[in-house]
This record gives sequence, C-alpha cells and structure tokens, in this order.
Amino acid sequence: MPKLLEFEQLKKSHANSSEALLFSHVSAALDHHDRVALLGISGQGKSTLLRILSLLDVADEGDIRLEGVSSTQTDPIAWRKNVCYVAQQAVMLPGSVQDNLQTVHHLHHIPYDAQLVSKLLTQLGLDTMDLHKNAADLSGGEKQRIALIRSLLLRPKILLLDEITASLDLSNAKRVEEMLQDWHRQEGTSMIWVTHQLEQAARISDYVWFMGNNTLLEKTAAGQFFKQPETELARQFLDQPLVRGELCLS
Repeated sequence: MPKLLEFEQLKKSHANSSEALLFSHVSAALDHHDRVALLGISGQGKSTLLRILSLLDVADEGDIRLEGVSSTQTDPIAWRKNVCYVAQQAVMLPGSVQDNLQTVHHLHHIPYDAQLVSKLLTQLGLDTMDLHKNAADLSGGEKQRIALIRSLLLRPKILLLDEITASLDLSNAKRVEEMLQDWHRQEGTSMIWVTHQLEQAARISDYVWFMGNNTLLEKTAAGQFFKQPETELARQFLDQPLVRGELCLS
C-alpha cells in the first residue's frame, strides 16, 4: 500500500538564478495520521517545499505522489483540495468573511457545512464575528484564523501549515494548536508544520524533518530529535542559547 504522500529527489533553485541552489535531493514520505514539524534555519526553503507539495510552485526536478499517483497525472485543483497549504500571510478573497468561507464550496462543488463553521469559529475565539463584515477589514490574526477555517472546510487529507501562529498572540496561538490537535484526533488529517517555535514543534509533532546544507538532513521521531539529533548541524541548531532555553534542554 503506497504512503499517503511521497516525494523523491526534489530540487529547487532560487527564482532569480538557476545557478543558486535552494535545495536538492529532498526525499521523504508522509503516512496517514502523521504530524511532522519541518525545522531548520532560515533560507533553507521550508516554505518553498510546502508550496511545491501543494502544487503552488514547481520543483526543477523530482516527483511527488499522493497515494501512489504522481502530481503530473492529477488535476491541480483536485490535488489542492487534498493537499492544502495555509500560508503565513493569510490572503482574503474579495467580499465578506462568509464569502471567503463559502468560496471553497463553490470551487469544489461541495455542500457548505454551517455547523462545522460555527464549531471552528467558536474554537478559535471568533464566535462573535460578523460574517457579513468585509474580510479585508479583519485584523491580521483574524485573517489567519479565517484562512485556516477555510482550508479545514475542505477536509483535506494533508494540511501544510506555514508559520500559521507567528502573527497571533499567545492566547490565540494556543487556541489554534488545540483546535488542530482536536481536528487531528477527529479527522486523522496528516500535517506538515513549519514553525520556528521549538517548544511548539515538540508539542504538535510525531516526527521532525530537519533541513540544512540545502537538503533534508534528518527524518526522525520528534522525541529522538530533541534529545539526540543525528547530525552535527542539527545539534548546533538545538544548542543555540534561545533554543536551548525554550526547550529546557539539559
């Protein structure tokens, strides 16, 4: 039985230069119900990798398969319904909050689940929001949470989460974490989560993928990674004073 998501030998150069390598030889597999924290220093292409996996960007080389079927043999819209990318900077579509929430249903011709919308709004502290409000007038944190709900309404098989709590205060970041943990238990959705908050990564992940030296250096259980990473670069990454303090490492 094929893995839920597999990608092999992905390569990507910087947009302004085919000679400037962003990453290469990136291969991994994601199984059903897996939760992965994608970590690494800035500039290694973590966000770009998520965008490639959701077919919002194109790798220079390599192949991606969803349940054994190559992305080259799949309609991109159907792929993105199952492999859903949530950006760090939320994009609101023209119109009201409700228009934004209903857009995915018009696009994919599926019923609008008002009960689920109400539940998610409550979990994310948005239950008093006027859904007829112009989405462009929302705060950054409100836009981020509405964008997340919009993605969850698709009930994707995989969520690709790109620093989605970075713009939220601690209270709302906790709401998002708790809601996604609950969603994972109920729906079994697999997740790949880019975060620079190491304590958060330890809480929300079963596995860590660590990017460094322009490739994917480590793919290991989260507990093992935070206690004893395999590579020197990962050990240096965790040994930074701010990181060590955040994780309470000995």
